[in-house]
Amino acid sequence: MSNSNLSDIEIEILLLGKWRFNTFSEKITIEFKDDMTYEQTRVQILLFSKPKELITGNKFTGVWYVSKEKLYLNVKNMPKSFFNFQIPLAFKISIADIIATLGSVFMPEIYEVITINTSKFVIKDKEQSIIGTKINKNPSFGL
Repeated sequence: MSNSNLSDIEIEILLLGKWRFNTFSEKITIEFKDDMTYEQTRVQILLFSKPKELITGNKFTGVWYVSKEKLYLNVKNMPKSFFNFQIPLAFKISIADIIATLGSVFMPEIYEVITINTSKFVIKDKEQSIIGTKINKNPSFGL
């Protein structure tokens, strides 16, 4: 299904739920929630990429939206990050979350939505096309 006949809101509705994406270097699972937040898990599969996972963590949360057939992901939290230590002030401040939020404001992850339907999602970043598959929360198994 081409997106030429879908509005940004229709694309957002199709995105709701959990998706799995595999690239040559990582396996990604993203759950797009209807409050326009998301939870993302990135698992590095290449040995030389594992240190990145240990330093930055593999679970991210943030806000998402679609505009002009482009998916925008703005990271807000890196809850399992090596650098996610807190400064004890009047309230707890997480250094990694501040860096992620500021970086995301100026450089959000942007993906062009190539095609989407209820079970398949193809996006393109600057370097490659990425195919996503919808993960059903309650498979019926023919029952």
